[in-house]
Amino acid sequence: MDMHPDQLRISRETVRRLLDDQFPQWRNLPVRPLATQGTVNAIFRIGERFAARFPLRRGDVDATLRQLEAEAQAARELAGRTPFPTPEPVALGEPGRGYPLPWSVQTWLPGGVVATDEDPGESVAFAHDLAEFVRSVRAIGTRGRTWSGEGRGGDLRAHDAWMQTCFGKSAGLLDVPRLRRMWAALRELPRTEGADVMNHGDLIPGNVLVSRGRLAGVLDVGGLGPADPALDLVGAWHLLGAGPRQVLRDVLGCDVIEWERGKAWAFEQAMGAAWYYAGSNPAMSRMGCRTLERILAAGTPA
Repeated sequence: MDMHPDQLRISRETVRRLLDDQFPQWRNLPVRPLATQGTVNAIFRIGERFAARFPLRRGDVDATLRQLEAEAQAARELAGRTPFPTPEPVALGEPGRGYPLPWSVQTWLPGGVVATDEDPGESVAFAHDLAEFVRSVRAIGTRGRTWSGEGRGGDLRAHDAWMQTCFGKSAGLLDVPRLRRMWAALRELPRTEGADVMNHGDLIPGNVLVSRGRLAGVLDVGGLGPADPALDLVGAWHLLGAGPRQVLRDVLGCDVIEWERGKAWAFEQAMGAAWYYAGSNPAMSRMGCRTLERILAAGTPA
């Protein structure tokens, strides 16, 4: 079942042709599709060192190329700036036989599995690692840049219309009246203008590699950029149980407003994932439901 109404299909044979046509130096490398919970790209292993990423949704060629170039620049900016490995850009592919959009190749990160397959939720050591990753990303510095105005990372109230859609689509799946009350409180949390810091922007289980309860790497780094300092705190709710979550908060020294705004961004992301992927990507839907359960259990400050 497709996740999106405009979803593209990319086969191993198509990837093989594109590689042979555009990167003949990799002609002898095997191509293997990966079964992931990703919602933006289809991923294929290229030999042992590379991964090719193909946007799943139809779009304008020039706009897609600009997006891939921006993602590559973000990956270069993050590379080596944290104690944990992150993918690095290798090449950009062009539209070709069987695929209508630009695509990208980046390094493959060995040595871990995604957190959907190895749950780190009760690992205090992982909480310390995640805090160190967030702290390292924030230390990169914005160089005067501010939030782009797109997606998560600005005014919570700008997401009211989307939340109403989510509440309407979630009847029978979630406790919608209770969730409406929760959002009514979260959306009022104030944002400190001019306080943007660098964020990964999408610390969900599918973007985090785990090995023996420790953080082994972070994927999907193309969204690196300035935003609300609370944005990367979504990882506290998507990835951690109550005890380790408190450890992460203590290590980062989050005040009440920052912590609650992190909860609000996790809430916004989880509400969409829970219903939108219920039939097409059950792992993403379960992540959304679990995150909402954690948020409801924590409640809001008096």
